[in-house]
Amino acid sequence: MDIKGKNFLITGASGFIGANLTRHFLKRGANISILKRRQSNLWRIYDIKNRISIYNVDLLEYAKVKRVVNRIKPDVIFHTAAYGGHVSQGNLSRILKTNFIGTVNLLNCCSKIGFELFVNTGSSSEYGIKDHPMQESDILTPITPYGVSKAAATIYCQYVARRNDLPVITLRLFSPYGYFDDGNRVISYVILSCLKNSLPDISSPASVRDFIFIDDVMSSYEQALEKNGNMRGDIFNIGSGKQCSIINLVKKIVRAFGNNMTVGYKEDLCAGIESKHWVADTSKSFKELGWKPKFNLDEGLKKTIKWFKDNNSFYS
Repeated sequence: MDIKGKNFLITGASGFIGANLTRHFLKRGANISILKRRQSNLWRIYDIKNRISIYNVDLLEYAKVKRVVNRIKPDVIFHTAAYGGHVSQGNLSRILKTNFIGTVNLLNCCSKIGFELFVNTGSSSEYGIKDHPMQESDILTPITPYGVSKAAATIYCQYVARRNDLPVITLRLFSPYGYFDDGNRVISYVILSCLKNSLPDISSPASVRDFIFIDDVMSSYEQALEKNGNMRGDIFNIGSGKQCSIINLVKKIVRAFGNNMTVGYKEDLCAGIESKHWVADTSKSFKELGWKPKFNLDEGLKKTIKWFKDNNSFYS
């Protein structure tokens, strides 16, 4: 798809994934509009906010969403707005409303005007506990309200896409990390601790995750734009295809700093509900989307650490 001059609508642009998408596609020449809640902090995109169109609208306000969508007439929609992915985000009602009803409202409004591609941003939390690499065809058995709400949103997007023959897909992200990540997420937290020479205190060291670098996440959205023609409700795993335990992850980061720092580990808070397998099967993404990650974990961590060193002031 020729991106230059296209109208892009991005939700969740104040967050980690949305901010990176906003920056990435603004550089590519797209006309970017974002929807944000009035109280959202735009620190991640503060330096470019005068180059994009900003609309203060909550996705739960259907009438307002409809008016704004009709005004923007987006060619491409990247839906990343979400709530509940962090431990501190525990309001059950808000989790369900934001992730499911918000998605329903946005997709229904966009469906009335037509578009070239709608990308719903999913989560590996939709899968729940598995004993094998997670495949898009797996039965969803989420173990958290967040996972339930994201699964419901994905299923609804698939339903609308196939019922109305619309180019709607879901990119199911595993554990992204990189520039502008939340300072409380494990990779950012350990990097910031090392920068401050303070002792990181880590829980659930045996837990495993499939960490995917933000540049690879951006390339997956690029590929979605290139391949959007015949996709109707498709789901694609976006992960590295390799899992890493938290304890080994922390060791990699500490080693990268050339530091002999001793790391403290708390009791495994997730004992009994954590899986020994949390990794993406990316074969469908490679075969049908033409996407595969470029960066391994060591390479991604190197670039991430450099960015945090150069931009540590954001987290002061």
